Amino acid sequence: MSTNIHVPALPESVADATVLSWHKQAGDPISRDENLVDLETDKVVLEVPSPVDGTVGEIAAKEGDLVQGGDLLTVIEEGKAAPASGSERRRQVAAAPEKETAQKKEEPPSAPGKPERSTSEPVLTPAVRRLVKEQEIDPREIQGSGKDGRILKSDVLAYIDAREAAAAEQQEAAAVIPPEAETGQTGVEGERPEQRVPMTRLRARIAERLLEAQQNAAILTTFNEVNLQAVNELRGRYKEAFEKEHEVRLGFMSFFVRAAVEALKKFPLVNASVDGKEIVYHGYYDIGIAVGSPRGLVVPILRDADQLSFAETEKAIRAYGKKAQDGTLSYEELTGGTFTISNGGVFGSMLSTPILNPPQSAILGMHNILQRPMVEKGEIVIRPMMYLALSYDHRIIDGREAVQFLVTIKNVLEDPARLLLQI
Repeated sequence: MSTNIHVPALPESVADATVLSWHKQAGDPISRDENLVDLETDKVVLEVPSPVDGTVGEIAAKEGDLVQGGDLLTVIEEGKAAPASGSERRRQVAAAPEKETAQKKEEPPSAPGKPERSTSEPVLTPAVRRLVKEQEIDPREIQGSGKDGRILKSDVLAYIDAREAAAAEQQEAAAVIPPEAETGQTGVEGERPEQRVPMTRLRARIAERLLEAQQNAAILTTFNEVNLQAVNELRGRYKEAFEKEHEVRLGFMSFFVRAAVEALKKFPLVNASVDGKEIVYHGYYDIGIAVGSPRGLVVPILRDADQLSFAETEKAIRAYGKKAQDGTLSYEELTGGTFTISNGGVFGSMLSTPILNPPQSAILGMHNILQRPMVEKGEIVIRPMMYLALSYDHRIIDGREAVQFLVTIKNVLEDPARLLLQI
């Protein structure tokens, strides 16, 4: 019996997908729920598992092909191969040494100092599969450090570092070879190397949306600074009890999310969006948290952030960060949002002008926290200071509202008791 494998139904706003990588080829056996192929959309990578046990038939869509929902990917012939009879098994066992000898003759000898290459395909997580695919690495050349020799992402990164270091050594060695020792090569090739690689679907979509934001919105940015001394003291006083009670660390992001929600309640236009000649006011607070991933910047959404506790916010952000690194964020987790927070401070950014995330009308940029001298009550004191940036669409948000919105966030963070009193 044959089972057709089709492209699954794509999200409403996604027109097509790209066949990213096949994990099985024609003739390969496959088990039920085993991943067959990865499809890349504008936002996420979709895994297509096999619904049955069987053998993979002819591949209908090759890697790099554009496919749409319902398109045929391949056909699986159901059923496992019948077990061999006793005489057949004895014949296979007898022939095994000869087959192994023939294989060894065909395989070229390993390079000195290089580990023997495994002939079996290792089991890889989605994140590792994508990384070796992007870097064009044969995973059988990597020594795994995980359980049962499983290859971890850190193993792949270490392999890449070692490969680049070896390449650098070769370049240095080539540089000291005298010209007369060269074999007729001019040396021009490779002096100014270039490499062209196609953008991933995600990177292309990011470029498209950023350009759209700059072309279709009147973006301005206003700045302020915030003294995080009170937040630091609060975290220092309760972080151990908080982590023990909720099993998650009390970070800065939950304070900024709550402060942003309070400011959005006071200034609904900042939480609104433009649709043609209409302004859409949102009566809910879905906060996007910009997160870096191996494939690019993604913005998972905290739904109804005003109803989340500090612990729920921290857990959700932590879970999104892990999913972003593993490449397992769903399309629903990346769709929507009424306001975005971007924390460039984790990368050391001192000041920036964040770009809007369409169709949203504003985005808050956090930056690095530095100990700086400040004047308080006529005395110079050292305080943990952060610059804040609010980029906003001037078509519907006036400068007065943008400045007051940012001042509200500043006031809440400098006096967190306001969160309890809602003032």
